[in-house]
Amino acid sequence: MMNLRFSIILIICCAVAFCENSEKPNIILIVADDLGFNDVSFHGSLEIPTPNIDSLCYNGVILNRMYTAPLCSPSRASLITGKNSIKLGMQHYVIPSDEPWALPLNEKLISNYFQDAGYRTALIGKWHLGFYKQQFTPNLRGFSDFFGYLGPYIGYYDHSLIMLDRNYSRGYDMRRNNETENRAGTYATDLFTNEAVDLIKNHDTKTPLFMLLTHLAPHTGNEDKPMEAPEETIKKFSYIREEKRRILAAMVSKLDEGVGKVIEAIHDKGILNNTVILFMSDNGGPTYGIHSTEGSNYPLRGQKGGVWEGACRVPACIYSPLIQSNRRVSNEFMHITDILPTMASIANISINDKSIDGIDQWKTISQKEPTNRTEILYQIESVLGFSGLMIDGWKLVNGSENLNFSGWLGGSGDYMETSFEEYLSMIENSSAFKSLPQMESQVIKELMRKASTMCNKNIPVTKCNPKSSPCLFNIIDDPFDFSAVLNPETNRTLHAVVLQSHPCEMNNLAESYPEKVEFLLSGLKRYSNVMVPSIRKFSDPSCDPIHFNNTWNWWRKDDANDGVVVQDVQEDIYMKIIICIVGLSLILTGSFILFERMKNKEPIRISDVKKSNWKQMTSGSISN
Repeated sequence: MMNLRFSIILIICCAVAFCENSEKPNIILIVADDLGFNDVSFHGSLEIPTPNIDSLCYNGVILNRMYTAPLCSPSRASLITGKNSIKLGMQHYVIPSDEPWALPLNEKLISNYFQDAGYRTALIGKWHLGFYKQQFTPNLRGFSDFFGYLGPYIGYYDHSLIMLDRNYSRGYDMRRNNETENRAGTYATDLFTNEAVDLIKNHDTKTPLFMLLTHLAPHTGNEDKPMEAPEETIKKFSYIREEKRRILAAMVSKLDEGVGKVIEAIHDKGILNNTVILFMSDNGGPTYGIHSTEGSNYPLRGQKGGVWEGACRVPACIYSPLIQSNRRVSNEFMHITDILPTMASIANISINDKSIDGIDQWKTISQKEPTNRTEILYQIESVLGFSGLMIDGWKLVNGSENLNFSGWLGGSGDYMETSFEEYLSMIENSSAFKSLPQMESQVIKELMRKASTMCNKNIPVTKCNPKSSPCLFNIIDDPFDFSAVLNPETNRTLHAVVLQSHPCEMNNLAESYPEKVEFLLSGLKRYSNVMVPSIRKFSDPSCDPIHFNNTWNWWRKDDANDGVVVQDVQEDIYMKIIICIVGLSLILTGSFILFERMKNKEPIRISDVKKSNWKQMTSGSISN
């Protein structure tokens, strides 16, 4: 009887092992483009209300120390490879549409991992990882579905890109998979939202879904019409004085509306309980300069493009009923490279690439375990000569991309007189709030307070010129002598004031802690030792859309060894099929022997299963 029970248990275990769980979680990643730290309301400012995003964040875990690379292409490369951009040769600048370089083909992407695991993989929106050859485009990089644009940006309504500093024609850039699809006239944010909603509605739930929704918003469009939004949405923000920021608010509002619709679609599909939704920005907001939107990273220092906190610390949160400890703010350090291993962990997908820089943060997110991440590499910009590294809260800024953009640039939005009751009404009327578990107002209020970052502006800023010598900050526990500073309003020392100074990079500690400077410089050298040279290649006029019916298209032929990468994936799939066939054969053979022995009341030996199956394999019963 014991042999019989053991055999039954063995067969059940084999069946579980070889027939993978059909209830793998759906993974939805929503990435905003150039969204500033202070351009969402869950961080405390009500200047631009984002009730849908906020509802998602309050119900989940607010990732209050999520870091990215400072620019689009490096950040996206890190997201889908799990590696710092310095290992990819993508640390210098972004990929303009006319430059012949791309994310290297020898990298296995997040889409490849999930596709190999049986997921439907979809990319909606922005690619921006190179397309000068077709082999670099999404459908050949692990995405079964692609709808969006290949370059850095497009016009919000005409979906074209024009480079005014080049002698190229204006080119249309919107396609479904490999074919151009004319959807001009529809606002891009709505277009991508509707595509995501339709995909979710029509998705066969027998197959788990991995969807990467990478919005254009609120990045600028073309330089001749950079800021676009529906007029009726712009009017809602008439209280914002600056025109550019008023339009930005409308662009963010449409993004927020889209997030709500996606959450509603997931709820209506009945898959919310088995879905993980991550929302984040790819980098900080650009307040001034090229592609500026008057985005605000207040109270953080700097903006998109540098290595200050405002460039790389971004709004982010994650929601799922699978999270054991929801409705909280996490101040653990997380990096965009962590997304691949974390999502793979949730889906029980093995990552065997030891060169990945990201770490699995699922237990930190779900169970509140302390993170294993102690370092953040902001960037090593080898061409322009600046870098940033944080270890255990001590941060070094070495060099600067532009000292004019190294201050505290964005507005606080403190002039707003919106009451918490008005804000709460926006939350309760949002699509996301209605689709997610209901929350009490006091919980929302407390989470908003905990997610807010405030800096003590009464503290004097100590001199810092990273172009002449490295600057050192402690962004967790700034050892500033508060007893030396008086609050001018109360004439009391500021140690009694709860405002923080540390995350705002105000107090340069380089002279006081030279040993920390040397330690961090050695850390940067350690990273430099594994850095590969920039793979950037400059413009190729052959890309001109005039050669391709006024569309942006790949303009060079694929290499002769294109099939190597595809063949590797195919061989991997074939091997999995063979393993499954062998496994099922073992189960069926074991079942046959079990029932024969039960019928004849004979003892059961596991070796009989192996011998019988081996005879079948060697006699050609199982084909490879």
